[in-house]
Amino acid sequence: MMAGGGIRKVAEAARAAYLALLGCTEEDKNAALRGMIAALARRRGEILAANARDCAAADELVAAGRMTAALRARLVFDDAKLAGAVAGLEQVLRLPDPANRVLWTMELDEGLTLRRVSCALGVIGVVFESRPDVVVQVSGLLLKAGNAGILKGGKEAQATNAALMAALREGLAASPAVSVDALQLLSTREEVRELLACDAEVDLLIPRGGKELVKQIQAGTRIPVLGHADGVCHVYVHEAADLAKAQRIVVDAKTEYPAVCNAAETVLFDRGGAARLLPPVVRALMAEGVEVRGCPETRALVPEAGAAGEDAWSAEYLDLIASVRVVADLAAAAAHINRYGSHHTDAIVTEDEAAAAYFCRYVDSAGVFVNASTRFADGFRYGLGAEIGISTGKIHARGPVGLEGIVTYKYELRGAGHAVGDYGPGKRSYTHRTPEPGAGCP
Repeated sequence: MMAGGGIRKVAEAARAAYLALLGCTEEDKNAALRGMIAALARRRGEILAANARDCAAADELVAAGRMTAALRARLVFDDAKLAGAVAGLEQVLRLPDPANRVLWTMELDEGLTLRRVSCALGVIGVVFESRPDVVVQVSGLLLKAGNAGILKGGKEAQATNAALMAALREGLAASPAVSVDALQLLSTREEVRELLACDAEVDLLIPRGGKELVKQIQAGTRIPVLGHADGVCHVYVHEAADLAKAQRIVVDAKTEYPAVCNAAETVLFDRGGAARLLPPVVRALMAEGVEVRGCPETRALVPEAGAAGEDAWSAEYLDLIASVRVVADLAAAAAHINRYGSHHTDAIVTEDEAAAAYFCRYVDSAGVFVNASTRFADGFRYGLGAEIGISTGKIHARGPVGLEGIVTYKYELRGAGHAVGDYGPGKRSYTHRTPEPGAGCP
């Protein structure tokens, strides 16, 4: 969706739209969101037809060995996916506006009050692969927070992405205060390369995809990048685990949707409980069609398992394949996860609260779960109104990034002719007083 004159003009138009959004009320943005929801319903037939074209082309690539079945599975955008996308927008609609909130107040002196106020980040570029529902999720979050977005999806979903963005931009017209240029879609890799050079217009880049995509973007721009390269998630079955819970959680974490970054790739078992727990859990995985690659201790307990090489422990399969390893104890499990994992999401299955507390303290990941599937690591499931991405870094935002992760803050200082020269030895002193709750400020 190129504006004439290249990507720089697209970025400039996005920046102008963002600056206009600064004057929008929450109701202005909500009106646009309601318009987007209505437009998706009106254009249902076009969207599903576009997805059918993308899926048919993908089927040919799979048959020719040029696309994996896992990637093909991510392309589907049917009525269920459309309903899920609309539900995500409706959830965003119900969430409070994250911008223009007073986060902190300090009286510096009588009549001189400092406030920290939340505000939008600005223009955010989101580059993603495969899943067309990302277009809807990301657009809703960006708009609600008052940001403008420039999106680029994978070429394998190009028709679906274009149909979805056409509907969303049509919906923006329901709010005259919101510019249509608040949401734009790129279509080629060359346009992405040009976007990476727009550091004066774009405030943040969020890559959603494989490690190569993330690394290419990080290496090719001066714009700050938020994201994660891998989703190497673990489930650790502690010796005090309940067998039924372990089977349910491990099978769900691996098989419910194996082609996503919060699916478990490695299952660890405590040596003290391996004889009791490992065979039935591993065979439950195999019953669901999972290829198991195990360490020697695993294969001794389940001879039909395949052999795991050293590279298995850091592998992100995104498929019905799982690495299984027996570790000495809880400390060894945490050490394994911190060494081989991607700091995304890791879970422990245990009935021992002390073990659960240790795991949560010592596993250095964005999400640490107790007796729950790693698949819960998702912005929609967290109640964040879907997610714009997942961050495994520790600066600005971590884990599933929802509305709170795409705002920043500014300081507002309000005085009555105050000057710094009035303060110092023998002059006025700062009060540095926090107002009483509810007292308000100028």
